[in-house]
Amino acid sequence: MSETTIFAYFRRLTAAFLIALLAACAGGPGGTQSDTVAPRSQKTTYLQAGYTCCNLHYEGDVIKDSNLGQLPFVAAGTPVRVRTIDGYAAQVDIDGRPMRLVLESRGSETVQQWLGQIIVAEDPRSKLAAFPPAVREAIKAGKLAKGMTREQVIMAVGYPQTSDKLPLDGPHWRYWWSGFSPYYVYWSRDKVSRIDGQGEVVGNVIFKGR
Repeated sequence: MSETTIFAYFRRLTAAFLIALLAACAGGPGGTQSDTVAPRSQKTTYLQAGYTCCNLHYEGDVIKDSNLGQLPFVAAGTPVRVRTIDGYAAQVDIDGRPMRLVLESRGSETVQQWLGQIIVAEDPRSKLAAFPPAVREAIKAGKLAKGMTREQVIMAVGYPQTSDKLPLDGPHWRYWWSGFSPYYVYWSRDKVSRIDGQGEVVGNVIFKGR
């Protein structure tokens, strides 16, 4: 084989290699790179994750610290994840549903303190399962009954508003059925001794069984 023939052969081989390389860079014969590059998966980062400490009442997609008893509620032990915190509001996923947690009692505590109270690391449903049947059913219904402990009352109707400035170890707590209708839970030896308020409100709050 002559030198001229060998030179021509390598020139064609080099040209073929360059064409193949350019086609590969362009994404193949079709020349569309996006057809061959898989999109990167995006992993959501959460600020906090856990479970609802108690029954949390909501209106639309908003849960407030007022926790008005007349509203529907997310059950204690529901998985919750905090996406972002902006001022006194947190964007969260509650059992996969986008919602907002809004602290209205501003100045009494920080939103981080409030979230640390209502979002717990341990699923409270394990404790709920160990309660007496009547107490368990009352909590599931979001109702109260005489003889319930402070922990059981919190699971049923949440924490009292911190703006009331009533200590959690005090002789009574105040809750709200609506924005204008409070009711009061009184304690004797850390168990509910009585529930006071407007007759209709108390009737709605007390568990009557099935």
